[in-house]
Amino acid sequence: MQVIKDIWKQKNFMFKLGVVMCLAWVFIAVFASVLAPFDPVKDQDMLIRFQPPGGEHFFGTDSLGRDVFSRVLYGSRVSLSAGVVTVLVSFGVGILFGGIAGYTGGLVDDVMMRISEMIQSFPPLILAMVIAAALGPNISNSILAMAIIWWPNYARLTRSIVISVKENDYITASRLMGASHLRILFKEILPNSLGSMIVMATLDLGNAILMFSGLSFLGLGVQPPLAEWGAMVSDGVLNFNYWWIATFPGLAIFTVAIGANFVGDGLRDFLDPRMRRRA
Repeated sequence: MQVIKDIWKQKNFMFKLGVVMCLAWVFIAVFASVLAPFDPVKDQDMLIRFQPPGGEHFFGTDSLGRDVFSRVLYGSRVSLSAGVVTVLVSFGVGILFGGIAGYTGGLVDDVMMRISEMIQSFPPLILAMVIAAALGPNISNSILAMAIIWWPNYARLTRSIVISVKENDYITASRLMGASHLRILFKEILPNSLGSMIVMATLDLGNAILMFSGLSFLGLGVQPPLAEWGAMVSDGVLNFNYWWIATFPGLAIFTVAIGANFVGDGLRDFLDPRMRRRA
C-alpha cells in the first residue's frame, strides 16, 4: 500500500488518469447488472432495430433491436476478464520458465530459450488465430491461444533479470548458509525481479484486451449472442451505415487499452531510478 501511495504522490497526471479509467471500467464490469437498463441478450425488439442513440437507448440499438449501451456494459465483463486471465497465466508460466532457465544456466537454459524463441518467431496475431481456430472458437480457447504466444516475453525478461540478480552478494551468502536452490530462486531472486514484470504485465493488459477483441472480431473468440466488444465491432462493420453499433464498443476498447498503458508508463517511471530523478 505504501508503494501505491508513493506512486500516487508523483506529479504524473497521465498515471492518475489511467488509474481512474481502469477503476471505472472495473466498477462497470462488477455492477453491469445494476447499471444496464436492458438485458443484453434477451431484450430483442425487431420493431426498434437500428434505432439511433437517444431516448431510453443511450447508444442506440443493433440489428436485432438490442440495447447497445447495455451490451457495452456487459461486454466489459468478458473483455476485462479475458485480458486479466491471459496476463496472469502468461505471467505465471513465464516467470517460472524464465526463472528456472536463468538460474540453472547451461544446456537447460539453451534448450528452454530455444523453445521460447521458436514461439516468438511467428507473428503473434497469426499464431493466435491458428491456435484458436484449431482448438475451436470460444472464450477459453482464445485465452489459451493468447497465453501461448505471450508467456515467452515474460520468460525472456525474467531470465535476463535472474542472471543479473543471482550474482549479487546476498545470493552468495544464502548459498554459503546452506539455502536450497528452490529457496534461493523463489525466496531471494524472483521477488526481486517482480518490479519489471509487473510493469510489463500492466502494459500487456491493454494489448491482451485488444488482441482478444481482434479474435472475437474475426469470429474466433466470443460467439453470439454473448456481448463482447470485438464481436460488437464486427457486427457494426456488417452494418456500416449505422455508425453507433461499432463506435461505442470501439471507444470502450480504446479507453481500457490507453488507461492500462498510462498506468504501465507511470509504474515504469516510478520503478526506474533514472526516470524518477528526471521527474
